[in-house]
Amino acid sequence: MSRSDEPAATAPPNRRTVLRGSLGAVSTVTLPLTALAGGAPAQARSGRPRGDWGVQVGDVTASSGLVWVRADRRARMVVETAATESFRRVRRWPGPVVGPGTDFTGTTPLNGLPPGQEVHYRVLLADPDDPRRSSEPVHGSFRTAPADQRTDLRFLWSGDLAGQGWGINPDRGGYPIFAEMARLSPDFFLNSGDTIYADSEIPERVELPDGGVWRNITTEEKSKVAETLAEFRGNFRYNLLDDKLRNFNARVPSVTQWDDHEVHNNWYPGETLDDDRYTETDVDVLAGRARRAFSEYFPIRTLPPGDRDGRVYRAVRHGPLLDVFVLDMRTYRNANSAGRQPDERQGILGAEQLRWLKRELSRSRALWKVIAADMPLGLTVPDGDTDFEAVAQGDPGAPLGRELQIAELLRHVKHRGITGTLWLTSDVHYTSAQHYEPSHAAFRDFAPFWEFVSGPLNAGGFPRLELDGTFGPRTAFVRAPETANVPPSAGGQFYGQVDIDADSGELTVRLREEGGAVLFRKVLRPGRVGQ
Repeated sequence: MSRSDEPAATAPPNRRTVLRGSLGAVSTVTLPLTALAGGAPAQARSGRPRGDWGVQVGDVTASSGLVWVRADRRARMVVETAATESFRRVRRWPGPVVGPGTDFTGTTPLNGLPPGQEVHYRVLLADPDDPRRSSEPVHGSFRTAPADQRTDLRFLWSGDLAGQGWGINPDRGGYPIFAEMARLSPDFFLNSGDTIYADSEIPERVELPDGGVWRNITTEEKSKVAETLAEFRGNFRYNLLDDKLRNFNARVPSVTQWDDHEVHNNWYPGETLDDDRYTETDVDVLAGRARRAFSEYFPIRTLPPGDRDGRVYRAVRHGPLLDVFVLDMRTYRNANSAGRQPDERQGILGAEQLRWLKRELSRSRALWKVIAADMPLGLTVPDGDTDFEAVAQGDPGAPLGRELQIAELLRHVKHRGITGTLWLTSDVHYTSAQHYEPSHAAFRDFAPFWEFVSGPLNAGGFPRLELDGTFGPRTAFVRAPETANVPPSAGGQFYGQVDIDADSGELTVRLREEGGAVLFRKVLRPGRVGQ
Protein backbone atom coordinates (compact mmCIF):
# COMPACT_ATOMS: atom_id res chain seq x y z
CA MET A 1 0.00 0.00 0.00
CA SER A 2 1.08 3.56 -0.59
CA ARG A 3 0.29 4.58 2.97
CA SER A 4 2.72 3.77 5.74
CA ASP A 5 1.72 1.21 8.37
CA GLU A 6 3.28 3.40 11.05
CA PRO A 7 2.16 6.83 12.28
CA ALA A 8 4.51 9.54 11.08
CA ALA A 9 6.59 11.32 13.69
CA THR A 10 5.32 14.73 14.63
CA ALA A 11 6.46 17.58 16.81
CA PRO A 12 4.81 17.93 20.20
CA PRO A 13 1.93 20.40 20.42
CA ASN A 14 3.23 23.96 20.62
CA ARG A 15 0.97 25.05 23.44
CA ARG A 16 0.85 24.85 27.21
CA THR A 17 -2.80 23.95 27.45
CA VAL A 18 -5.61 22.96 25.11
CA LEU A 19 -7.61 25.80 26.63
CA ARG A 20 -5.62 28.06 24.30
CA GLY A 21 -5.67 25.65 21.35
CA SER A 22 -6.93 26.55 17.92
CA LEU A 23 -9.06 24.63 15.49
CA GLY A 24 -6.03 24.00 13.28
CA ALA A 25 -6.91 22.25 10.05
CA VAL A 26 -10.59 22.04 10.92
CA SER A 27 -11.31 25.68 10.24
CA THR A 28 -9.81 29.02 9.51
CA VAL A 29 -11.32 30.19 12.81
CA THR A 30 -9.28 30.13 16.01
CA LEU A 31 -10.67 30.67 19.47
CA PRO A 32 -10.13 29.66 23.09
CA LEU A 33 -11.66 26.29 23.85
CA THR A 34 -13.58 27.86 26.67
CA ALA A 35 -15.71 29.45 23.96
CA LEU A 36 -16.92 25.96 23.05
CA ALA A 37 -17.78 24.87 26.55
CA GLY A 38 -21.08 26.68 26.91
CA GLY A 39 -24.51 25.18 26.48
CA ALA A 40 -27.16 26.30 24.00
CA PRO A 41 -26.06 29.24 21.85
CA ALA A 42 -27.55 32.62 22.49
CA GLN A 43 -30.53 33.44 20.31
CA ALA A 44 -29.24 36.88 19.36
CA ARG A 45 -25.57 37.58 18.73
CA SER A 46 -23.68 40.16 16.77
CA GLY A 47 -21.42 39.35 13.86
CA ARG A 48 -21.47 36.22 11.76
CA PRO A 49 -22.53 32.69 12.69
CA ARG A 50 -19.70 30.34 13.70
CA GLY A 51 -19.07 26.63 13.33
CA ASP A 52 -16.58 26.18 16.15
CA TRP A 53 -17.37 22.50 16.82
CA GLY A 54 -15.87 21.44 13.50
CA VAL A 55 -17.34 19.22 10.82
CA GLN A 56 -17.86 15.50 10.34
CA VAL A 57 -18.89 13.25 7.48
CA GLY A 58 -20.49 9.87 8.06
CA ASP A 59 -21.59 6.69 6.29
CA VAL A 60 -19.61 7.42 3.11
CA THR A 61 -20.39 5.20 0.11
CA ALA A 62 -19.26 5.19 -3.52
CA SER A 63 -21.61 8.05 -4.34
CA SER A 64 -22.59 9.76 -1.10
CA GLY A 65 -21.70 11.12 2.32
CA LEU A 66 -23.53 12.91 5.13
CA VAL A 67 -21.92 16.16 6.33
CA TRP A 68 -22.48 17.43 9.90
CA VAL A 69 -21.94 20.78 11.56
CA ARG A 70 -23.01 22.70 14.67
CA ALA A 71 -23.64 26.43 14.66
CA ASP A 72 -23.46 28.91 17.52
CA ARG A 73 -26.94 30.24 16.66
CA ARG A 74 -29.79 29.71 14.23
CA ALA A 75 -28.25 29.51 10.75
CA ARG A 76 -28.67 28.11 7.25
CA MET A 77 -26.23 25.28 6.53
CA VAL A 78 -24.66 25.25 3.06
CA VAL A 79 -22.04 22.76 1.86
CA GLU A 80 -19.67 23.40 -1.03
CA THR A 81 -17.61 20.59 -2.58
CA ALA A 82 -14.74 20.48 -5.05
CA ALA A 83 -12.18 18.03 -6.37
CA THR A 84 -9.26 20.16 -5.16
CA GLU A 85 -8.40 22.30 -2.16
CA SER A 86 -8.45 25.40 -4.37
CA PHE A 87 -12.24 25.06 -4.80
CA ARG A 88 -11.96 26.38 -8.35
CA ARG A 89 -14.98 24.39 -9.50
CA VAL A 90 -17.53 24.35 -6.73
CA ARG A 91 -20.72 22.37 -6.35
CA ARG A 92 -23.16 23.86 -3.87
CA TRP A 93 -25.47 21.83 -1.61
CA PRO A 94 -28.20 23.76 0.24
CA GLY A 95 -28.81 22.37 3.72
CA PRO A 96 -31.25 22.90 6.56
CA VAL A 97 -31.74 25.82 8.88
CA VAL A 98 -30.27 24.61 12.16
CA GLY A 99 -31.87 25.75 15.38
CA PRO A 100 -32.69 24.83 18.96
CA GLY A 101 -34.78 21.80 17.94
CA THR A 102 -31.56 19.93 17.11
CA ASP A 103 -29.24 21.81 19.46
CA PHE A 104 -28.11 23.86 16.45
CA THR A 105 -26.70 20.78 14.71
CA GLY A 106 -27.53 19.78 11.17
CA THR A 107 -26.62 17.39 8.39
CA THR A 108 -26.63 17.73 4.62
CA PRO A 109 -26.58 14.63 2.37
CA LEU A 110 -24.19 14.72 -0.56
CA ASN A 111 -25.50 12.40 -3.28
CA GLY A 112 -24.28 11.71 -6.79
CA LEU A 113 -20.60 12.02 -5.91
CA PRO A 114 -17.96 10.38 -8.14
CA PRO A 115 -16.71 7.01 -6.82
CA GLY A 116 -13.19 6.57 -5.51
CA GLN A 117 -12.44 10.29 -5.50
CA GLU A 118 -11.13 12.78 -2.98
CA VAL A 119 -13.84 15.25 -2.01
CA HIS A 120 -12.92 18.57 -0.42
CA TYR A 121 -15.80 20.29 1.29
CA ARG A 122 -16.47 23.41 3.28
CA VAL A 123 -19.49 24.30 5.36
CA LEU A 124 -20.88 27.82 5.48
CA LEU A 125 -23.41 28.99 8.05
CA ALA A 126 -25.52 31.91 6.92
CA ASP A 127 -27.84 34.17 8.86
CA PRO A 128 -31.33 33.10 7.67
CA ASP A 129 -32.51 36.73 7.79
CA ASP A 130 -29.44 38.14 6.06
CA PRO A 131 -27.59 35.57 3.88
CA ARG A 132 -24.80 38.09 3.32
CA ARG A 133 -23.75 37.47 6.93
CA SER A 134 -22.06 34.10 6.61
CA SER A 135 -19.54 32.23 8.74
CA GLU A 136 -15.96 31.59 7.89
CA PRO A 137 -15.88 28.25 6.03
CA VAL A 138 -15.22 25.12 8.06
CA HIS A 139 -13.20 22.68 5.97
CA GLY A 140 -13.02 18.92 5.69
CA SER A 141 -12.20 16.20 3.19
CA PHE A 142 -12.90 12.53 2.53
CA ARG A 143 -12.61 9.92 -0.19
CA THR A 144 -15.66 8.19 -1.60
CA ALA A 145 -15.63 4.41 -1.77
CA PRO A 146 -14.87 2.74 -5.10
CA ALA A 147 -17.84 1.49 -7.11
CA ASP A 148 -16.55 -1.56 -8.98
CA GLN A 149 -12.79 -1.15 -8.93
CA ARG A 150 -10.73 -2.93 -6.28
CA THR A 151 -8.45 -0.49 -4.48
CA ASP A 152 -6.45 -0.82 -1.28
CA LEU A 153 -8.55 -0.08 1.77
CA ARG A 154 -7.70 0.89 5.34
CA PHE A 155 -9.93 1.58 8.30
CA LEU A 156 -9.51 1.84 12.07
CA TRP A 157 -11.82 0.96 14.92
CA SER A 158 -12.06 1.54 18.67
CA GLY A 159 -14.48 2.86 21.29
CA ASP A 160 -14.89 4.11 24.86
CA LEU A 161 -14.21 7.84 25.13
CA ALA A 162 -14.07 9.94 28.34
CA GLY A 163 -15.00 7.11 30.67
CA GLN A 164 -14.56 6.62 34.43
CA GLY A 165 -13.81 10.31 34.98
CA TRP A 166 -10.81 10.39 32.63
CA GLY A 167 -11.63 13.35 30.40
CA ILE A 168 -9.77 15.90 28.31
CA ASN A 169 -6.46 16.36 30.14
CA PRO A 170 -4.51 19.47 29.02
CA ASP A 171 -1.30 17.95 30.39
CA ARG A 172 -1.60 15.17 27.77
CA GLY A 173 -2.70 17.53 25.02
CA GLY A 174 -6.30 16.34 25.18
CA TYR A 175 -7.05 13.09 23.33
CA PRO A 176 -3.67 12.29 21.70
CA ILE A 177 -4.86 9.01 20.21
CA PHE A 178 -6.87 10.85 17.55
CA ALA A 179 -3.84 12.68 16.17
CA GLU A 180 -2.02 9.36 16.02
CA MET A 181 -4.85 7.61 14.20
CA ALA A 182 -5.19 10.48 11.72
CA ARG A 183 -1.57 10.04 10.66
CA LEU A 184 -2.42 6.53 9.43
CA SER A 185 -4.73 8.11 6.81
CA PRO A 186 -7.63 5.66 7.16
CA ASP A 187 -10.50 5.62 4.69
CA PHE A 188 -12.88 5.67 7.65
CA PHE A 189 -13.13 5.14 11.40
CA LEU A 190 -15.51 2.57 12.88
CA ASN A 191 -16.62 4.00 16.22
CA SER A 192 -17.69 0.94 18.19
CA GLY A 193 -19.75 2.72 20.83
CA ASP A 194 -19.53 4.28 24.28
CA THR A 195 -19.05 7.50 22.36
CA ILE A 196 -19.79 9.34 25.62
CA TYR A 197 -20.13 8.36 29.27
CA ALA A 198 -23.44 9.95 30.21
CA ASP A 199 -23.34 8.07 33.53
CA SER A 200 -19.88 9.34 34.50
CA GLU A 201 -18.97 12.75 35.90
CA ILE A 202 -15.78 14.53 34.85
CA PRO A 203 -14.19 16.13 37.94
CA GLU A 204 -11.56 18.84 37.67
CA ARG A 205 -8.92 16.69 39.42
CA VAL A 206 -8.38 12.99 40.00
CA GLU A 207 -5.75 11.79 42.48
CA LEU A 208 -3.55 9.11 40.89
CA PRO A 209 -2.20 6.02 42.71
CA ASP A 210 1.38 7.25 42.27
CA GLY A 211 0.60 10.53 44.03
CA GLY A 212 0.20 12.53 40.85
CA VAL A 213 -2.87 14.39 39.66
CA TRP A 214 -4.94 13.96 36.52
CA ARG A 215 -6.43 17.29 35.46
CA ASN A 216 -9.62 17.52 33.42
CA ILE A 217 -11.27 20.21 31.40
CA THR A 218 -14.85 19.97 32.57
CA THR A 219 -18.22 21.58 31.93
CA GLU A 220 -21.49 22.07 33.76
CA GLU A 221 -23.09 19.13 31.94
CA LYS A 222 -20.20 16.86 32.96
CA SER A 223 -20.50 17.77 36.65
CA LYS A 224 -23.29 15.19 37.10
CA VAL A 225 -24.87 12.23 35.35
CA ALA A 226 -26.99 13.06 32.31
CA GLU A 227 -30.76 12.95 32.76
CA THR A 228 -32.21 15.79 30.69
CA LEU A 229 -31.93 16.17 26.94
CA ALA A 230 -29.75 19.24 27.51
CA GLU A 231 -27.37 17.22 29.68
CA PHE A 232 -27.07 14.43 27.12
CA ARG A 233 -26.36 17.01 24.44
CA GLY A 234 -23.73 18.56 26.69
CA ASN A 235 -21.98 15.20 26.97
CA PHE A 236 -21.58 15.01 23.20
CA ARG A 237 -20.40 18.61 23.02
CA TYR A 238 -17.82 17.90 25.70
CA ASN A 239 -15.72 15.60 23.51
CA LEU A 240 -15.71 18.19 20.73
CA LEU A 241 -13.76 20.54 23.00
CA ASP A 242 -10.72 18.50 21.97
CA ASP A 243 -8.93 19.90 18.92
CA LYS A 244 -7.39 16.55 18.00
CA LEU A 245 -10.82 14.96 17.79
CA ARG A 246 -12.17 17.85 15.71
CA ASN A 247 -9.21 17.62 13.35
CA PHE A 248 -9.72 13.86 13.08
CA ASN A 249 -13.41 14.32 12.33
CA ALA A 250 -12.58 16.76 9.53
CA ARG A 251 -10.18 14.32 7.86
CA VAL A 252 -11.63 10.87 8.56
CA PRO A 253 -15.22 9.75 7.81
CA SER A 254 -17.05 7.87 10.54
CA VAL A 255 -19.26 4.82 10.84
CA THR A 256 -20.75 5.10 14.32
CA GLN A 257 -22.74 2.85 16.62
CA TRP A 258 -23.74 3.12 20.27
CA ASP A 259 -23.49 0.89 23.33
CA ASP A 260 -24.51 1.34 26.97
CA HIS A 261 -22.74 4.44 28.29
CA GLU A 262 -24.60 6.74 25.94
CA VAL A 263 -27.42 6.07 28.43
CA HIS A 264 -26.32 4.16 31.56
CA ASN A 265 -23.97 1.31 32.37
CA ASN A 266 -25.37 -2.07 31.25
CA TRP A 267 -28.83 -0.69 30.43
CA TYR A 268 -31.63 -2.65 28.79
CA PRO A 269 -35.15 -1.65 27.72
CA GLY A 270 -37.71 -1.59 30.50
CA GLU A 271 -35.12 -1.30 33.27
CA THR A 272 -35.70 0.79 36.38
CA LEU A 273 -32.44 2.16 37.74
CA ASP A 274 -31.28 1.53 41.28
CA ASP A 275 -28.82 4.42 41.30
CA ASP A 276 -28.97 7.22 43.89
CA ARG A 277 -27.42 9.71 41.48
CA TYR A 278 -30.58 9.76 39.36
CA THR A 279 -33.94 11.45 39.88
CA GLU A 280 -35.21 9.97 36.58
CA THR A 281 -34.93 6.18 36.97
CA ASP A 282 -36.96 5.03 33.94
CA VAL A 283 -34.30 3.83 31.52
CA ASP A 284 -36.66 4.07 28.56
CA VAL A 285 -37.07 7.80 29.22
CA LEU A 286 -33.31 8.29 29.53
CA ALA A 287 -32.65 6.18 26.43
CA GLY A 288 -35.09 8.26 24.39
CA ARG A 289 -33.28 11.46 25.33
CA ALA A 290 -29.87 9.90 24.75
CA ARG A 291 -30.91 8.53 21.36
CA ARG A 292 -32.14 11.98 20.34
CA ALA A 293 -28.83 13.61 21.31
CA PHE A 294 -26.82 10.79 19.71
CA SER A 295 -28.70 11.26 16.43
CA GLU A 296 -28.03 15.00 16.56
CA TYR A 297 -24.27 14.69 17.11
CA PHE A 298 -23.32 11.94 14.64
CA PRO A 299 -24.04 11.81 10.89
CA ILE A 300 -25.91 8.49 10.51
CA ARG A 301 -28.06 8.02 7.42
CA THR A 302 -30.56 5.67 9.03
CA LEU A 303 -31.00 7.77 12.19
CA PRO A 304 -32.13 11.31 11.37
CA PRO A 305 -32.77 13.42 14.49
CA GLY A 306 -36.27 13.11 15.86
CA ASP A 307 -37.20 10.15 13.65
CA ARG A 308 -38.76 7.52 15.92
CA ASP A 309 -38.48 4.93 13.14
CA GLY A 310 -34.78 5.58 12.60
CA ARG A 311 -32.27 2.93 13.60
CA VAL A 312 -28.61 2.48 14.46
CA TYR A 313 -28.19 -0.90 12.74
CA ARG A 314 -27.40 -0.66 9.05
CA ALA A 315 -25.07 -1.83 6.29
CA VAL A 316 -22.39 0.52 4.97
CA ARG A 317 -21.00 -0.59 1.59
CA HIS A 318 -17.42 0.25 0.71
CA GLY A 319 -16.91 -1.07 -2.79
CA PRO A 320 -16.29 -4.66 -3.88
CA LEU A 321 -13.90 -5.42 -1.01
CA LEU A 322 -15.96 -4.56 2.07
CA ASP A 323 -19.42 -4.38 3.58
CA VAL A 324 -19.75 -3.28 7.22
CA PHE A 325 -22.79 -4.54 9.11
CA VAL A 326 -23.32 -2.21 12.07
CA LEU A 327 -25.26 -3.83 14.91
CA ASP A 328 -27.36 -2.36 17.70
CA MET A 329 -27.06 -4.70 20.69
CA ARG A 330 -28.90 -2.31 23.06
CA THR A 331 -32.24 -1.16 21.72
CA TYR A 332 -33.89 -4.53 21.11
CA ARG A 333 -32.30 -6.78 23.74
CA ASN A 334 -34.05 -8.74 26.44
CA ALA A 335 -33.40 -8.00 30.12
CA ASN A 336 -29.98 -8.84 31.52
CA SER A 337 -30.21 -12.10 33.44
CA ALA A 338 -28.32 -15.26 34.30
CA GLY A 339 -28.82 -16.19 30.65
CA ARG A 340 -29.84 -19.80 31.10
CA GLN A 341 -33.15 -19.73 29.19
CA PRO A 342 -33.55 -22.83 26.98
CA ASP A 343 -35.78 -20.92 24.54
CA GLU A 344 -35.06 -17.26 23.84
CA ARG A 345 -36.31 -15.46 20.72
CA GLN A 346 -35.63 -11.82 21.57
CA GLY A 347 -31.98 -12.28 22.46
CA ILE A 348 -29.55 -9.40 22.20
CA LEU A 349 -30.54 -8.28 18.69
CA GLY A 350 -34.29 -8.74 18.60
CA ALA A 351 -36.01 -10.86 15.97
CA GLU A 352 -36.27 -8.15 13.30
CA GLN A 353 -32.59 -7.15 13.44
CA LEU A 354 -31.54 -10.81 13.29
CA ARG A 355 -33.66 -11.36 10.17
CA TRP A 356 -32.16 -8.23 8.63
CA LEU A 357 -28.60 -9.35 9.37
CA LYS A 358 -29.11 -12.84 7.96
CA ARG A 359 -30.73 -11.42 4.84
CA GLU A 360 -28.08 -8.76 4.22
CA LEU A 361 -25.18 -11.15 4.82
CA SER A 362 -26.71 -13.54 2.29
CA ARG A 363 -27.10 -10.75 -0.28
CA SER A 364 -23.65 -9.28 0.20
CA ARG A 365 -21.20 -9.74 -2.66
CA ALA A 366 -18.34 -7.99 -0.90
CA LEU A 367 -15.13 -9.95 -0.47
CA TRP A 368 -15.10 -9.19 3.26
CA LYS A 369 -18.06 -8.80 5.59
CA VAL A 370 -17.24 -7.08 8.87
CA ILE A 371 -19.82 -7.51 11.62
CA ALA A 372 -19.42 -4.43 13.80
CA ALA A 373 -20.70 -5.48 17.22
CA ASP A 374 -20.88 -3.16 20.20
CA MET A 375 -20.21 -6.12 22.54
CA PRO A 376 -18.03 -9.25 22.29
CA LEU A 377 -19.48 -12.73 21.77
CA GLY A 378 -17.41 -15.07 23.91
CA LEU A 379 -16.24 -12.86 26.77
CA THR A 380 -18.30 -13.14 29.95
CA VAL A 381 -19.27 -9.57 30.83
CA PRO A 382 -21.00 -9.54 34.25
CA ASP A 383 -23.85 -7.29 35.34
CA GLY A 384 -23.84 -7.56 39.12
CA ASP A 385 -23.33 -10.82 40.98
CA THR A 386 -25.64 -13.13 39.02
CA ASP A 387 -26.54 -11.53 35.69
CA PHE A 388 -24.65 -11.04 32.45
CA GLU A 389 -24.46 -8.07 30.13
CA ALA A 390 -23.36 -9.45 26.76
CA VAL A 391 -23.94 -12.80 25.00
CA ALA A 392 -21.82 -15.22 27.01
CA GLN A 393 -22.90 -16.27 30.51
CA GLY A 394 -20.06 -18.49 31.71
CA ASP A 395 -21.69 -21.85 30.97
CA PRO A 396 -19.48 -23.64 28.42
CA GLY A 397 -22.23 -26.05 27.42
CA ALA A 398 -24.89 -25.91 24.71
CA PRO A 399 -26.26 -22.46 23.79
CA LEU A 400 -28.68 -20.90 26.26
CA GLY A 401 -30.23 -17.44 26.60
CA ARG A 402 -28.77 -14.91 24.18
CA GLU A 403 -26.36 -17.52 22.83
CA LEU A 404 -29.29 -19.18 21.03
CA GLN A 405 -29.67 -16.20 18.71
CA ILE A 406 -25.96 -16.09 17.94
CA ALA A 407 -25.97 -19.85 17.28
CA GLU A 408 -28.76 -19.31 14.75
CA LEU A 409 -26.75 -16.61 13.02
CA LEU A 410 -23.52 -18.63 12.93
CA ARG A 411 -25.37 -21.66 11.58
CA HIS A 412 -26.86 -19.48 8.86
CA VAL A 413 -23.41 -18.22 7.80
CA LYS A 414 -22.11 -21.77 7.51
CA HIS A 415 -25.05 -23.31 5.66
CA ARG A 416 -25.39 -20.41 3.23
CA GLY A 417 -21.66 -20.57 2.48
CA ILE A 418 -21.13 -16.91 3.37
CA THR A 419 -17.43 -16.16 3.02
CA GLY A 420 -15.17 -13.56 4.58
CA THR A 421 -16.91 -12.79 7.87
CA LEU A 422 -15.14 -11.40 10.93
CA TRP A 423 -16.29 -9.62 14.08
CA LEU A 424 -14.93 -6.33 15.45
CA THR A 425 -15.83 -4.80 18.79
CA SER A 426 -14.64 -2.71 21.72
CA ASP A 427 -16.50 -2.30 25.08
CA VAL A 428 -14.28 -4.20 27.54
CA HIS A 429 -11.40 -1.68 27.86
CA TYR A 430 -8.56 -3.88 26.65
CA THR A 431 -7.44 -5.43 23.38
CA SER A 432 -7.53 -9.08 22.32
CA ALA A 433 -7.94 -11.51 19.45
CA GLN A 434 -10.11 -14.63 19.77
CA HIS A 435 -10.47 -17.48 17.29
CA TYR A 436 -13.76 -19.39 17.43
CA GLU A 437 -13.26 -23.03 16.45
CA PRO A 438 -16.06 -25.64 16.22
CA SER A 439 -13.79 -28.49 17.30
CA HIS A 440 -13.33 -26.75 20.68
CA ALA A 441 -16.99 -25.79 21.08
CA ALA A 442 -20.10 -27.25 22.67
CA PHE A 443 -22.09 -25.93 19.69
CA ARG A 444 -20.32 -27.06 16.53
CA ASP A 445 -22.61 -26.23 13.63
CA PHE A 446 -20.70 -23.15 12.46
CA ALA A 447 -17.62 -22.18 10.47
CA PRO A 448 -14.55 -20.92 12.36
CA PHE A 449 -14.11 -17.15 12.58
CA TRP A 450 -12.10 -14.41 14.27
CA GLU A 451 -13.18 -11.72 16.70
CA PHE A 452 -10.93 -8.73 17.42
CA VAL A 453 -11.38 -6.36 20.37
CA SER A 454 -9.79 -2.93 20.74
CA GLY A 455 -10.30 0.02 23.08
CA PRO A 456 -10.49 2.26 24.99
CA LEU A 457 -9.74 5.53 23.22
CA ASN A 458 -9.57 7.55 26.45
CA ALA A 459 -11.00 5.75 29.47
CA GLY A 460 -9.96 3.45 32.29
CA GLY A 461 -8.25 0.18 31.44
CA PHE A 462 -9.65 -3.03 32.94
CA PRO A 463 -8.46 -6.64 33.42
CA ARG A 464 -9.25 -9.37 30.93
CA LEU A 465 -12.49 -11.32 31.16
CA GLU A 466 -13.03 -15.07 31.12
CA LEU A 467 -13.95 -16.87 27.91
CA ASP A 468 -17.15 -18.89 27.58
CA GLY A 469 -16.58 -22.19 25.76
CA THR A 470 -19.96 -22.52 24.03
CA PHE A 471 -18.59 -21.35 20.66
CA GLY A 472 -15.04 -22.57 21.26
CA PRO A 473 -13.05 -19.32 21.53
CA ARG A 474 -9.30 -19.50 22.04
CA THR A 475 -7.24 -16.45 22.91
CA ALA A 476 -4.59 -15.72 20.31
CA PHE A 477 -3.55 -12.45 21.95
CA VAL A 478 -4.56 -10.25 24.86
CA ARG A 479 -3.15 -7.08 26.42
CA ALA A 480 -4.95 -5.89 29.53
CA PRO A 481 -3.96 -4.28 32.83
CA GLU A 482 -3.86 -6.31 36.03
CA THR A 483 -5.95 -3.83 38.02
CA ALA A 484 -9.21 -2.00 37.35
CA ASN A 485 -9.60 1.55 36.07
CA VAL A 486 -5.99 2.19 35.12
CA PRO A 487 -5.72 5.82 33.93
CA PRO A 488 -4.91 6.58 30.28
CA SER A 489 -1.63 8.17 31.38
CA ALA A 490 -0.48 4.70 32.50
CA GLY A 491 -1.10 3.13 29.09
CA GLY A 492 -3.77 0.66 28.12
CA GLN A 493 -5.37 2.75 25.34
CA PHE A 494 -5.90 0.76 22.15
CA TYR A 495 -7.24 0.86 18.62
CA GLY A 496 -7.35 -1.59 15.73
CA GLN A 497 -6.29 -1.24 12.11
CA VAL A 498 -7.64 -3.22 9.15
CA ASP A 499 -5.99 -3.24 5.72
CA ILE A 500 -7.39 -5.01 2.66
CA ASP A 501 -4.98 -5.52 -0.24
CA ALA A 502 -6.62 -4.91 -3.61
CA ASP A 503 -4.46 -7.41 -5.49
CA SER A 504 -4.45 -10.42 -3.18
CA GLY A 505 -7.66 -9.65 -1.32
CA GLU A 506 -5.91 -10.47 1.94
CA LEU A 507 -7.17 -8.72 5.06
CA THR A 508 -4.64 -7.79 7.74
CA VAL A 509 -5.65 -6.87 11.28
CA ARG A 510 -3.25 -5.00 13.53
CA LEU A 511 -3.94 -4.33 17.19
CA ARG A 512 -2.19 -1.13 18.26
CA GLU A 513 -1.64 0.70 21.52
CA GLU A 514 -1.49 4.45 22.00
CA GLY A 515 1.96 5.44 20.82
CA GLY A 516 1.59 3.43 17.62
CA ALA A 517 3.20 0.10 18.52
CA VAL A 518 1.72 -2.94 16.78
CA LEU A 519 0.97 -5.55 19.45
CA PHE A 520 -0.54 -8.27 17.27
CA ARG A 521 -0.93 -8.94 13.56
CA LYS A 522 -3.13 -11.44 11.75
CA VAL A 523 -3.51 -12.00 8.00
CA LEU A 524 -6.76 -13.55 6.75
CA ARG A 525 -7.19 -14.99 3.27
CA PRO A 526 -10.30 -14.29 1.21
CA GLY A 527 -12.90 -16.66 -0.18
CA ARG A 528 -13.29 -18.90 2.84
CA VAL A 529 -16.47 -19.71 4.74
CA GLY A 530 -14.30 -20.16 7.83
CA GLN A 531 -10.94 -18.71 8.83
